[in-house]
Amino acid sequence: MVEPIRMSTREEREQWLKEAHYNVFQLKAEQVYIDLLTDSGTGSMTDRQWSAMMLGDESYAGAKSFYRFEQTVQRILGMKYVIPTHQGRAAENVLFSYLVKAGDVIPGNAHFDTTKGHIEARHAHAIDVTTDDAKDTQKEVPFKGNVSLEKLEKVLKENPGKVPFMVLTVTNNTVGGQPVSMNNIKETCALCHRYDVPVVMDSARFAENAYFIKMREPGYADKTIKEIVREMYEQADAATMSAKKDAIVNMGGFIATNRKDWYDGAKSFCIPFEGYVTYGGLNGRDMEAIAVGLDENTEFDMLHTRVHQVRHLAEKLDEYGIPYQRPAGGHAIFVDADKVLTHVPKEEFPAQTLTCELYLEAGIRACEIGYMLADRDPDTHENRFGGLDLLRLAIPRRVYTDNHMDVVAAALKNVYDRRESVTRGVAIEWEAPLMRHFTVQLKRLG
Repeated sequence: MVEPIRMSTREEREQWLKEAHYNVFQLKAEQVYIDLLTDSGTGSMTDRQWSAMMLGDESYAGAKSFYRFEQTVQRILGMKYVIPTHQGRAAENVLFSYLVKAGDVIPGNAHFDTTKGHIEARHAHAIDVTTDDAKDTQKEVPFKGNVSLEKLEKVLKENPGKVPFMVLTVTNNTVGGQPVSMNNIKETCALCHRYDVPVVMDSARFAENAYFIKMREPGYADKTIKEIVREMYEQADAATMSAKKDAIVNMGGFIATNRKDWYDGAKSFCIPFEGYVTYGGLNGRDMEAIAVGLDENTEFDMLHTRVHQVRHLAEKLDEYGIPYQRPAGGHAIFVDADKVLTHVPKEEFPAQTLTCELYLEAGIRACEIGYMLADRDPDTHENRFGGLDLLRLAIPRRVYTDNHMDVVAAALKNVYDRRESVTRGVAIEWEAPLMRHFTVQLKRLG
């Protein structure tokens, strides 16, 4: 399905961005020319998925659609118990409501914003144990999403009885959509299990992670994506998934686990939060589309085409000398804003400023994954400036052509060419206490 889009004028965009308080989440979709805000729920479904939706059984309990969905998740991930939810953050909310208590410590390889938000909202602590390779955006390392086993063991040793689980995110979105190797998955899970700590795999882009294992890790070139996926999940205790990414649907998610106690505990929160356990906030037709999408997107050709388009954009940025987190990930390009807007101090949020500049340049909406998203430290209430400050260009699946990517690259080049003239950033006028980047209101400085 296609829709008409129109180009806007610079004057229009300046007014719209001002009305949105310099937060691109607050823009209307019709004010955007090319929308790279997120790849979550923005992909284009296949004919088989649309056909499957016509078979949707909307029974309140025990719908045929649930059992088809359940069987697909069981077959692909190898986990016995499945609870549908309306999206990934709902899966986290249901599972964490059962598992997380005040004072707990949850290590992870750069928890994404909702994951960290669900942990900190429960007065627990999210501790990043990502490899230091991820901090150098120009370093070419095949698995920058990996867990540092030394950092992880330090957390496990120092917090006995306080670690209900660890979160292993595949691929690691916060550090640039970087994959985790199979070897690191196995070593991480083995280390956690030695300390009797279960592992929850944040699985939004698990198929893309499996693709990179096949392409980059010795011993996996001849294995299918589905074989690699099963091997990944043999190591973990549970999974939460936003199906809006690698199942390529507009809405949906789930919890999967082999632990009967976790399944029983999570069910008691699913019913009041999401709905009965065989629909979990979803229509039957949604579960049908997820089942087909999971099957289709754990095939090599689909993933290869997807990753190729991301790589195409990366190659254009290479031509223009624009720095991004290398190597290119599976769902987005993450531009290193600190290396682009070198005159904007970190206190004025370079990546958020670059997000605004790109929108003003060409009506392209991207997303800040950096100091704004990092929120404040829950104890000191100071901004967290210790991580990367990135502009994420998230590419919806099967939506845009490579010509669109060329336009994005050209617009970013125009901003890059005048980067010396951008000397001031933005300041916060109002913010929410958690996950502020969705609703924050800003003002331009200078």
